[in-house]
Amino acid sequence: MAKNVLGTDLTPCSHDPVTGYYRDGCCNTGASDSGLHVVCAVMTDSFLTFSQSRGNDLSTPHESFGFPGLKSGDQWCLCAARWKEALQAGMAPQVVLESTHISALEFVSLEELQAHQSNSDQ
Repeated sequence: MAKNVLGTDLTPCSHDPVTGYYRDGCCNTGASDSGLHVVCAVMTDSFLTFSQSRGNDLSTPHESFGFPGLKSGDQWCLCAARWKEALQAGMAPQVVLESTHISALEFVSLEELQAHQSNSDQ
């Protein structure tokens, strides 16, 4: 069983919409996940706009890929590097610690993640 940043078992991030590199609802990762989609983040309009400005439009549906498009309030497994980029720009969305894979700690500290802990995660 994969571990989260707290050292306990990784819990699902979202099944509606279904997220995760493996589309299993969890921020699991593996050798083929070059983007490391490991941070379970709660989308906000400001983050979605930020992500789009960086060339990653998460709002527009892409039915051919089974991607519904995200809206504020959706939980989604983000790439660790994108979350860090958003953090540095002052645009980091909240995170669900129990659903954020331990490998996220290779990019950001637990303290940085805790400072952005989702209200529903406390």
